[in-house]
Amino acid sequence: MKKFRKVLDGLTTSSPVNPGGSPSCGSAAGTPSTAPTPRELEIQETLMSEHFQICKTVRHGFPYQPTALAFDPVQKILAIGTRSGGVRLLGRPGVDCHCQHESGAAVLQLQFLINEGALVTACADDTLHLWNLRQRRPAILHSLKFNRERITFCHLPFQSKWLYVGTERGNTHIVNIESFILSGYVIMWNKAIELSTKTHPGPVVHLSDSPKDEGKLLIGFESGTIVMWDLRAKRADFRIYYDEAIHSVSWHHEGRQFMCSHSDGSLSMWNLRNTAKPFQVTFPHGKTQRDGRKESCKPILKVEYKTSKNSSEAFVIFSGGLSYDKAGRRPTLTIMHGKAIIVLEMDYPIVDFLVLCETPYLNEVQEPYAVAVLLEKDFLVVDLTQSNFPIFENPYPMDIHESPVTCTAYFADCPPDIIPVLYSIGAKHKKTGYSHKEWPLSGGTWTVVTLQMLYKLKTSKVFEKPKSGDVGRSAELVEEDPYAIQMISWCPQSRIFCVVGISAHVILYRFSKHDANTTITVSVLLNVTVKIDSTCTESEYCGHRVKDRMIRMPPGYQAELVVQLLWVDGEPPQQITSLDLNSAYGLLALGNCNGLAVVDYLQKTVLLCMSTLELYGSADPFQRLTRSPRKNRQSTSGTHALCVSESHKCSNTVFKGPGRKLSLPTDLKTDLESRENSFSRSRSSSVSSIDRETKEAVTTLQFAESYGRKSDTLPTPCLWVGTSLGLVLIIPMSIPTDEQERQEDPVTVAPTGTVLMLKASVLRFAFLDCGGALINCPYEVWRDQHAPDDPDRPRKRKLVNFSPSSSQEASGDGHLAVVCSERQAKVFFMPSQACLYVHNITESSFVLRADVVSVCNSVCLACFCANGHIMTLSLPSLRPLLDVNYLPLTDMRIARTFCFTNGGQALYLCSPTEMQRITYSQEMCDNLQEMLGELFTPIETPEAQNRGFLKGFFGGNAQTFDREELFGEAAAGKASRSLAQHIPGQGGMEGMKAAAGGVVGELARARIALDERGQRLGELEERTALMMTSAETFSKHAHEVMLKCKDKKWYQF
Repeated sequence: MKKFRKVLDGLTTSSPVNPGGSPSCGSAAGTPSTAPTPRELEIQETLMSEHFQICKTVRHGFPYQPTALAFDPVQKILAIGTRSGGVRLLGRPGVDCHCQHESGAAVLQLQFLINEGALVTACADDTLHLWNLRQRRPAILHSLKFNRERITFCHLPFQSKWLYVGTERGNTHIVNIESFILSGYVIMWNKAIELSTKTHPGPVVHLSDSPKDEGKLLIGFESGTIVMWDLRAKRADFRIYYDEAIHSVSWHHEGRQFMCSHSDGSLSMWNLRNTAKPFQVTFPHGKTQRDGRKESCKPILKVEYKTSKNSSEAFVIFSGGLSYDKAGRRPTLTIMHGKAIIVLEMDYPIVDFLVLCETPYLNEVQEPYAVAVLLEKDFLVVDLTQSNFPIFENPYPMDIHESPVTCTAYFADCPPDIIPVLYSIGAKHKKTGYSHKEWPLSGGTWTVVTLQMLYKLKTSKVFEKPKSGDVGRSAELVEEDPYAIQMISWCPQSRIFCVVGISAHVILYRFSKHDANTTITVSVLLNVTVKIDSTCTESEYCGHRVKDRMIRMPPGYQAELVVQLLWVDGEPPQQITSLDLNSAYGLLALGNCNGLAVVDYLQKTVLLCMSTLELYGSADPFQRLTRSPRKNRQSTSGTHALCVSESHKCSNTVFKGPGRKLSLPTDLKTDLESRENSFSRSRSSSVSSIDRETKEAVTTLQFAESYGRKSDTLPTPCLWVGTSLGLVLIIPMSIPTDEQERQEDPVTVAPTGTVLMLKASVLRFAFLDCGGALINCPYEVWRDQHAPDDPDRPRKRKLVNFSPSSSQEASGDGHLAVVCSERQAKVFFMPSQACLYVHNITESSFVLRADVVSVCNSVCLACFCANGHIMTLSLPSLRPLLDVNYLPLTDMRIARTFCFTNGGQALYLCSPTEMQRITYSQEMCDNLQEMLGELFTPIETPEAQNRGFLKGFFGGNAQTFDREELFGEAAAGKASRSLAQHIPGQGGMEGMKAAAGGVVGELARARIALDERGQRLGELEERTALMMTSAETFSKHAHEVMLKCKDKKWYQF
């Protein structure tokens, strides 16, 4: 707890000395303020450094650049590996876990230890990792780094502790999963092939044990060579030399035949009785040409050969294989079932696919029920149990990247009714035709931290479709999507939503549960030097034409107002740099590098449209002079006027000159360098370049109940304006309070010239009362404007106002204003405008995002800098509480999507398809272990099917094959130490921490394990009794047969 006192006196108190040498923070001179100021300000600060810690919580979205896929058929958990070394684990809806290899090497292959709660990953740096999935945050238990060979393929038989590892040299090594140490048993490539073979067979591309005999290992080499290796005899049973390269191999469950996919688009079937040649070769998509030859086809990269009880025909599922002459065809997944061939076209290239089967045993009828397909930018599951093969509705939010994300906003503590309303409206617009069955991935337990898509809104529907002539011009001048969104503003209480587009337009939406037929009001910003007419002249270009007819709008967010900045002489308008709206005032403010505009969206009128320079009046601290703009051209000061029309129309236009291209920033380096150079200049009043200083952008806006002048005794509606030069202007407004008067009487806006100063561009405003509590902005309670009229309950505006003086009888009038710029933060006392506290946040970098947020029942200022640092400062004293170098390398995507919210949470786009959520609260870090779900749940492994007495007696000794006798150190010896290096992981320690943090959960699991053990013991006892009874019956019948045949001769049988 820290207590501080600050004596404020309007006659003697001035702001602290500004290190930058800029004028005093207060206005003009030391003139006494007539506003009442508290003699003593006493605020209890409760936040300490111990309340803050940075940690990642969860990651949402589609895994960026996926590379591999694996599935646990018992736990019903699926894993996806990525090129950046990430692993995503997916289960039932709500179970979504992200893991990351520290090396960042691409994941080549994934192998589950089925129903063991573990996962093996093979990475591009030739390292194997064993992950422990029995803890809520998976960790690596062991790693094995290969030094002399490159890993190409891995295979782990079910219920085996020995992992087969194929390499680029063609050798096969064996790893003990328990100790993660190499066995001395090695299958060398020159032993696998015949001695007479002169060429190297190539890398190992396939490894699998025979379903009929686990002592036989099938090895597939890239060149087309296939070897069946007898593990006991240490020799090859047979060798196959095929002309075409092999991509994959799949067994029939009986182990008598297997299928290969090849680089020429063919599938070959092989029978173990005759391996001299394939008994069947098919080109599923290759037609026979006139000369009798098959047309050339693309490679079939993978094939799966699965059998089903209900059908005598097997499923053959493969990717690729289309003929080369069909240019432009989309990637396909082909399902062959009997004589039927179904081709499923995909939107993106197929990375990998897996057939999901009921049984984990390879020597049983597989019973496939679904196909999991991993695409470059999507993930889908196909239902095989229905004839039309529909896909399952994906419960994970994997379509965040459906259109590239350009900005984000994060809201915590929303009104409780807003989420179900958005969900119910959004559900009506969902696609249909999905499988009616439940999502097949049902493993794990639900986590508290989830993400669910509620509602989608397309802003392009507000505009007319561009004509053919306009499309070419738009494509030439707009590099990004012309409807790309730069900023969003949302008021959850009033449900008013506002978006800013890259083409310098603003769209205001209202929410309604009912559909409506309405027109959209258009406000058009024109240059002051251009004659204002109801239509555009040839020298103007509207960019997008808003629909000017009656439009039927479905329930949800419905457009009410569009504000457009027009083109002049073929030049696009400057992009909008700041936006704010207030539902209680009914006002919308927007600014760009030219000036500021305030629109009354209730009366559909323009209240203010001025250049930034004109807002200062005589109070300009730089004493700049207004320049006269050139005729019919946009001036550097860029003064604007507004015209409003109910249905604005633009005539056909003629374009002149190439114009300036519009684009969202994509290269952070040049942007950061230019901003660093501009920010390093002095902010003193002696300015050498008038051209630079007249170009002053409005960087942030905030409506609030505040004091526009020092002489004000009561707070009034104000607009706080921050600029790129670090200046703050306060514009008071007079708004009628009566509802009828508000609809008819004008709102007056009067810039007073009040100026506060900071270093660098202003980013954020916030307001605290004299007790240190955050003052929320006033708002209008939501009302459905298109609901049927009720004479008993007329619809009236209901406003909720948070006055700064409502809870301050003891402290006196006034409030605190927190202003944060890209370099500095200051706290002012209003209305005296005295600077109480100042803190220089950074000198070597600049702040990208700043927000005043609630943490642990208090408030603080949270900042994210361009150098990757995350900082928190106490309020109002601006004491540093946290400074962590979280992201050493910051790209433009993170810069424009990073945002804070209440409760110690933040998020940003870590890749084009993924959203990372983090917390900077120690309390949430401590509780995160309990918030996350379980990936592993205790499930009894299904028993193998009864093979029958004769099959078990004559079908070989596959079930009695003991790998330990062959691969153990006693039999095979030790592997060379230089071949691979064992690296112990941190998973054991983290597992101990997890166990210590979740004692209750562990006790519950132990109790479940005891119950299951008792149940299994009971079942074992019953099976033993049945076996004894069966043995006695068999013995009795055998004795009877013996007595019956005792005295018979051999010829009597």
